[in-house]
Amino acid sequence: MPRLHVNIDHVATLRQARRESQPDPVAAAVLCELAGANGITVHLREDRRHIQDRDLRILKETVKTTLNMELALTEEMIGIAMEIAPDEVCVVPEKREELTTEGGLDAAANLSSLEREVPRLREAGMLVSIFVNPDPNAIEAAAKCSADFIELHTGCYANAKGLEKENELKRLETSARYAHELGLRVNAGHGLDYDNVQAVAALPFIEELNIGHSIVSHAVMVGLDSAVREMQDRILSAESSEE
Repeated sequence: MPRLHVNIDHVATLRQARRESQPDPVAAAVLCELAGANGITVHLREDRRHIQDRDLRILKETVKTTLNMELALTEEMIGIAMEIAPDEVCVVPEKREELTTEGGLDAAANLSSLEREVPRLREAGMLVSIFVNPDPNAIEAAAKCSADFIELHTGCYANAKGLEKENELKRLETSARYAHELGLRVNAGHGLDYDNVQAVAALPFIEELNIGHSIVSHAVMVGLDSAVREMQDRILSAESSEE
């Protein structure tokens, strides 16, 4: 079954709404790990709308499982990753006006930059993932730049209904299989919640699910410990189709 990495960005979003010290995303990370999360994910955005540089530095010293940093393909963010050296980094597209990441990175269009930066990050001891749409061209580009993982963007699946949802799930499965054939490991995330996660968790070759908004939203009602445990139970109870 895939590992659950909890994205705690929106704990920091709530804190930044008042520029206060609470709620503390570092404390949230500890609670998530105690509740059974296999890793912690944060996105240090260029506009610093939620996670701050200080958070990342403290999380590096605090997280006992796996720390995954999502980052834009910029000189500033690559430099911060090289300095902090989280366990994993995931290269994502980023637009300042977006509410959340809207799709996968166009890895083919950014191949020259990826071929330059991915080896640097790997040589510094980090596993490197490229956040991509379930598209063969993007997957092939991720393989060419020597990434360890792709992370499949599951947003289209999460937003689809009926037959379209089945088609999007099939695209994810086909993409996971193709990535595996190319020697890439496979993660997935975006828009996953308590109702749609099991089908993705059951796909072949998926190693890690990055889930944030739905867990943090549910935690407002039931508490972070219960929210993480409930999500982990959904993932662990999925019927695997891995070959």
